[in-house]
Amino acid sequence: KDANDMVLFDKADVYYDATFNISMERHKRIKIFNENGKNEANVRIEYISGGHLQYITGLQAETINLNSDGQVEITKLDRKQMYIESIDKARSAYVFAFPNVRPGSVIEFKYKWTTQAFYNFPEWYFQGSLPERYSELITRIPSAFYFRLQSHVHDPFVINKTATENGAFGYGSGYSVEVMTRALANVHSITDEPYMRSLADNLQGFTFQLTSIHPINGFVTNYSNTWAKAGGILADDEDFGGQFKKKLANEDVIITQAKALPSDKEKIVYLFNEVKKDIKWDGVDEWYTNDGIAKAWEKKMGNSAEINLILYHLLRQTGVEAYPMVVSTRSHGMVNPAITFLYQFNRTVVNIPVDSVHYYILDATSKYNMVNEIPDELLNSTCLLIDKDNKKYTTLFLQRNAPVTKIVYVNAAIQPDGNMTGTLVINGNSYNRINAVKKYKTDGEQKYLDYLRNNDNTIKLSDFKMQNLDVDTLPLFQTANFKQELTGSDGNYIYFVPSLFAPARVNPFIKETRQTEMDFGYRNNFTMTGTCKLPQGYKT
Repeated sequence: KDANDMVLFDKADVYYDATFNISMERHKRIKIFNENGKNEANVRIEYISGGHLQYITGLQAETINLNSDGQVEITKLDRKQMYIESIDKARSAYVFAFPNVRPGSVIEFKYKWTTQAFYNFPEWYFQGSLPERYSELITRIPSAFYFRLQSHVHDPFVINKTATENGAFGYGSGYSVEVMTRALANVHSITDEPYMRSLADNLQGFTFQLTSIHPINGFVTNYSNTWAKAGGILADDEDFGGQFKKKLANEDVIITQAKALPSDKEKIVYLFNEVKKDIKWDGVDEWYTNDGIAKAWEKKMGNSAEINLILYHLLRQTGVEAYPMVVSTRSHGMVNPAITFLYQFNRTVVNIPVDSVHYYILDATSKYNMVNEIPDELLNSTCLLIDKDNKKYTTLFLQRNAPVTKIVYVNAAIQPDGNMTGTLVINGNSYNRINAVKKYKTDGEQKYLDYLRNNDNTIKLSDFKMQNLDVDTLPLFQTANFKQELTGSDGNYIYFVPSLFAPARVNPFIKETRQTEMDFGYRNNFTMTGTCKLPQGYKT
């Protein structure tokens, strides 16, 4: 009832043409309810343009309004108002804004998406960030093609039927086409919920993977690619494996300094910190390079692959055993290991083995990341390690089994006048340390102190200190003195909250129903110890 807009329908018809290109004809219509919903009139349709792998044709859009005299007014989008944005060397996007949009408008657009890759069957989501009145997918697959269907649908279908057509789409004699129609109606939207993974991990939809082709009077071809084969493709890709041995300008200076350090651990820490400090992340996440590591090194800026392949290159030049690894961030979605599609990944990092079981995962895109901690946004998903020299390509599941800790000590005394005074000590390691340091350095000390006291104006903090702020191998100690005016007190009763500086300020689970799966990321062990001296003559 509080939606700003609604998808009236979203329909797709996906089929193979006579040359076995895959096409998807899509038609979408949206109702704008209020001013806050007008942002839906700004549309981006992304596609993989590199190598002309995918392209979009026949794009049309129009705005429909009902005038005060009851007449329907249609405003078609001028094609001159559409433009193609080049995102990087692999991706582009059609970008346009609907004209004449106001509360009550209906906007609609349709286009044809085509790919020359006969195995690249598009995924489909029946659900999104807006409520959907109707969502329909029709697929037409020749009998020679065998797919594995990954289904994540829990609402009942309003249409669920399969039919067979003979001789359709000019595939030739002997082939039939399986036509599958699936539709959902009145699908609720998904919004951010506490401890959820990405929207892509929770939306209802289908994913298709080509497993084999069975031509008539021909040999069966198996397309169940392994991750080892996908890793080989990465190793040979100019924008990934082709960057490993690129020389960086004046790299000898930093390599010489690293080689002079006595241990591999010191070399790793030194190079990791230098790359974090010197190369700025441009905010773009990709597993492949855009301008290449040499240019990113020169500009002192690059995407996530460029930054971390620079780090990998320097480590190898220094003699440290290291391997590039492609991963998926939490916001991008969990990798499905059953589907060997490289675009499930969106970042490159560096894997450094410590022994037969343990390893470091280095990501230099954030200056707050630590050598001895896997970045928390990479946890609980599958990644692919690339050992090009030995032609070994291995999947790993990143997780942190040991709990991280946060301990709060409060030593307080309540005065007869209704004031509480005391000392505060907070000891945090791992992600608790990282989050505190990031918040402190990003927001500044005053805002950080406001956060510690939960913006409670009755609490005053003084003599605040941080110990080990810049030594990320040690726990972070925070100490302060505090004073609180217990305003609810009278001559007979004094009221106070013992869990004064606990991190769980608000219950995140107050909704009666939950739409998304829960993933805490890692185990978080919180302990609070409090001692409170009561004034003479009072009892609890």
